[in-house]
Parts: sequence; C-alpha cells; structure tokens
Amino acid sequence: MTTPEYIEWRVKRINDNIPEPSRESSQSIEEHLRVVPSELEIIKQDFERRNVELEKKIEQIEEEKMNLRLDVNV
Repeated sequence: MTTPEYIEWRVKRINDNIPEPSRESSQSIEEHLRVVPSELEIIKQDFERRNVELEKKIEQIEEEKMNLRLDVNV
C-alpha cells in the first residue's frame, strides 16, 4: 500500500523528467526532421543545374550558327 504523499511525489518526479519543448527553438516537427542533403547530393544537384545551363547555351549557339549559314547562303 502506498501513501498519498508517495503517489504525489512519484507523479511529480515522473512529470519533472518529461522534457518540455523549448520556447526558444520552436521548430516545427517537419523542420526538425528535415533531411540534410549530403555533400554528394549537393554536388550532384550543382552538376545537374550547370548541365542544364550548358545545354541551353549549346542550343543558342547552334541556332546562331544556323542563322549565320542562312545569311551566307542568301
């Protein structure tokens, strides 16, 4: 049999051991669990972005080349 004092002490002790969310760092769960990309993933994304830019430049240069050929033929 337990005493009311013991029950009160136990409840307080259990509740005191439960960490409360900090008011200073109020991040959402999504932000807290967000996956940080690895260095390899960052390099891959950068490579893909540059690749797209270069493909656009190549298309522009080929278009200019075609226009110059048309001018010469005329």
